[in-house]
Amino acid sequence: MHHFKYREDELFCEAVPVSKIAQAVGTPFYLYSYATLMQHFKAFDSAFEGLPHLICFSMKTNSNRAVLRMLANQGGGVDIVSGGELFRALQADVRPEKIVYSGVGKRLDELEYGLQAGILMFNVESVQEILALNEVARRLGKIAPISLRVNPDIDARTHPYISTGLKKNKFGIDINLALEEYMQAAALSHLKIIGISCHLGSQITQLSPFVEALKKLIGLVRQLEQRGLTIRFLDLGGGLGITYDAETPPHPREYAAAIKAELHSNGITLILEPGRVMVGNAGILVAKVLYTKETGVKNFIITDAAMNDLLRPSLYNAFHAIQPVKRVERAKLLTDVVGPICESSDFLARDREIEKFEAGELLAVMSAGAYGFSMSSNYNSRVRAAEVLVNGDEYFVIRARECYEDLIRGEQTPDFLKS
Repeated sequence: MHHFKYREDELFCEAVPVSKIAQAVGTPFYLYSYATLMQHFKAFDSAFEGLPHLICFSMKTNSNRAVLRMLANQGGGVDIVSGGELFRALQADVRPEKIVYSGVGKRLDELEYGLQAGILMFNVESVQEILALNEVARRLGKIAPISLRVNPDIDARTHPYISTGLKKNKFGIDINLALEEYMQAAALSHLKIIGISCHLGSQITQLSPFVEALKKLIGLVRQLEQRGLTIRFLDLGGGLGITYDAETPPHPREYAAAIKAELHSNGITLILEPGRVMVGNAGILVAKVLYTKETGVKNFIITDAAMNDLLRPSLYNAFHAIQPVKRVERAKLLTDVVGPICESSDFLARDREIEKFEAGELLAVMSAGAYGFSMSSNYNSRVRAAEVLVNGDEYFVIRARECYEDLIRGEQTPDFLKS
């Protein structure tokens, strides 16, 4: 469910016409619905009622500070994968004890940053990272709380670029080697084992991979307990999918019921890292049609939004529905919706039967709240889009559109070139 609805053929975000915001802030821009975000968080959180749990939002999906602050205000934490994300989370007043740090390539300074901040735990992903974290903690005179991210070798049946739980993926420690690695980590003086972690991938639309992974994790927890290691946290990661087109992902209630059927807490707190399911359908990308073009073999709608603004279609061939901001009677046409980037991969939709737009009209790229702005870039020296949040009948610019000066901020020209 989301709060982007038509009223008398005009698209609204909650109680604000999308065209009104476009007129005020220009295009392209990302537009988020506060009511949708809150609805999604509460639906997910309440589904796990009765089971000790912590929702750690996967902030790689959307790292705007206002979004993070909204979720933190509801008692949520975050899952981070870089020092920069830790900085953002702390700036958004996320409590450090609700931050988990994942990722295969944490630098030494990032490990130190997490330790100094007092985060809940590090999800470590390799033997060398275990040793490095122990050494950083020793140098700082601290004890690092850790879980091992285990790779259960489970096919999540999602796009190969966003599958992370197979043995051939770069993530985690082979579950068949995990017991040995746990025992070696337990022998290190500046580490404290408190958890076990797993993440299968993203945009998963079936429950069976989660259940299969959970069973394997519970088996490993029992083995660890038999060897005297107490596991306080079981981090099942994220990955629950959303509807972009014709997908029928399970509702969070179904997801929670399947997990509850397998996990009886016994003092273990479940950590969940939802991302896309929180923000995906809570945001859209609004763009203006610059030109239309017919080549004899192809029809094109050329917009002022491009692959630098929304990379998912180009990177994953991902589907995003495209809707007019103002509905009128119009024919449909087999069309590519493209942007100004000098790449043939620059498209928002390809070979799609779409309503025939005219130059100057606004269109909405739906389900763009996750992996939208957070994956955007300045490719072709394009400024990044504004981000706007609606709450009821008010809207707020939560990130100003970049200007040309932002493109060269930090660059220096050596004196020998100044002649």
